[in-house]
Amino acid sequence: MKATLAALILVSGALAIPAASLAGDAAAGAAGWTKEYPQTDGSPARSCVTCHGRDLTKPGRHAVTNKVIEPLAPSVNPQRLTDQAKVEKWLLRNCRWTLGRECTAGEKADFISYIQTQ
Repeated sequence: MKATLAALILVSGALAIPAASLAGDAAAGAAGWTKEYPQTDGSPARSCVTCHGRDLTKPGRHAVTNKVIEPLAPSVNPQRLTDQAKVEKWLLRNCRWTLGRECTAGEKADFISYIQTQ
């Protein structure tokens, strides 16, 4: 709930209360971004970098489908992080695929905070 609220506030830009109580930790998001998660199916370990790369101002490429992923950095792709439904959809899907589970509320807030700094 806390991360959903934080994501909504961050995405909408309608921050009317102190950000420190709801904002994620960009440094923790960066660390989580590069952390590799072992896969239970024997496939190689994955991280967010696997598909999105380290430079979020550049396009990524999905590891399985090879589909191009447009840059995540709002600095070069202003449409990123503007639609809460899309943010929730992709965090759910990508956390399950990469981490093997849903992200915690704190992890989501941290990832969003990190992406916003790019």
